[in-house]
Amino acid sequence: MYELKTKETDSSVIEFIESVENVKKREDAYKLLDIFTETSGYEAKMWGASIIGFGSYHYKYNSGHEGDAPLVGFSPRKANFSLYFATGDTEREELLKNFGKHKAGKACVYVNKVNDIDVDVLKALITQSIQFLRKTYPPQDEK
Repeated sequence: MYELKTKETDSSVIEFIESVENVKKREDAYKLLDIFTETSGYEAKMWGASIIGFGSYHYKYNSGHEGDAPLVGFSPRKANFSLYFATGDTEREELLKNFGKHKAGKACVYVNKVNDIDVDVLKALITQSIQFLRKTYPPQDEK
C-alpha cells in the first residue's frame, strides 16, 4: 500500500529556516512565514523534511486514495521557493495573472524572491486556496 512521505512532523520550523544556507533566501523564508501565518491564521508546521505547511485537510479521491495535506505552504528550495496552493481552483489562475514573476506547475507556484511578487496577491492566493479546500473537502469534525 502506498504511504505518503509528506506528513506533518514535530520538527522545528525555525530550525529548518535557519538551516537555509543562502542569507537572502533565509530572509525571504521568514517574510513568507510571517505572511502565511498572518493570512492563514494557522501555526506553521513542518510537513516532511522541507515543506512549511499551514492548517491541514483530509482528502479522498474517487480512486480511494486518501491522506492529509497542508491547506497552503511553501518550501525554500535551492533554485527557488515552491508555494503550495490548491489545485483545480480556477480562481487561482485568475489571481496568478497579477502575481508578478513566477512559474506555475500543477500543484506549485515557483518564485525566486519575495520582491518579485505582489504580496497582496499572495495573501489573496492563500485565502482563496483555504476557502476552496474547505469547500471541496469539508472538515469531518471540528477539533
